[in-house]
Amino acid sequence: MKATAVLNMVTTLAIVLLGLSSLRAQSIQSSAPSGPAPTVKPLLLERNEGELRIRRIHTDASMPASPQFMLKVSPKNNGSQHLVLGTEELSPGAALPKHKHLIQDEIVLIQSGTAHVWLGDQERDIHAGGLAFIPANTWVSLKNTGTEPISLTFIFSAPGFEDTMRCNSVPAGETPTQITPEQQKECAHLGHAENAGRPEQPRK
Repeated sequence: MKATAVLNMVTTLAIVLLGLSSLRAQSIQSSAPSGPAPTVKPLLLERNEGELRIRRIHTDASMPASPQFMLKVSPKNNGSQHLVLGTEELSPGAALPKHKHLIQDEIVLIQSGTAHVWLGDQERDIHAGGLAFIPANTWVSLKNTGTEPISLTFIFSAPGFEDTMRCNSVPAGETPTQITPEQQKECAHLGHAENAGRPEQPRK
């Protein structure tokens, strides 16, 4: 009798565990995104390879930080779902206006030149080989205070801001169109960003 009771209990426990396992598998399947998984393409790129874009003409006579930039890694470039990377050059005196990214962290790598950077409550010069780590929701602006162009690489922790950059520009080979301050603001919202006007002048 005891052996039969134990056997029945083990059988019941096995059925319960099998049922729970089946329910968990169904739950995982139902929570998985439908449709095929995005294909991410590995990349090997030279300095001049990528999606070259030309900035649009500001109707308020303000100047963009640089006339062009290059997107290299993004959902549209290679299917990346986690990172966005691009490159840009800033001439002496050029500046990135004060802004913040609402949902992405950003890293800016300075590869040549000298940048004066305002970041949150910090302010200092960053030279070739240096970087700025910009957490989401942190105000930042940057100015080339040196005598040579700044070559920089920007990396975002999540897609989004590349939509703003595309909105503010046209593909290389196309004639740049005009863009109003209101349109610039709309473009910023596309990429979860907020602008605060032109950067302050260096305290030097």
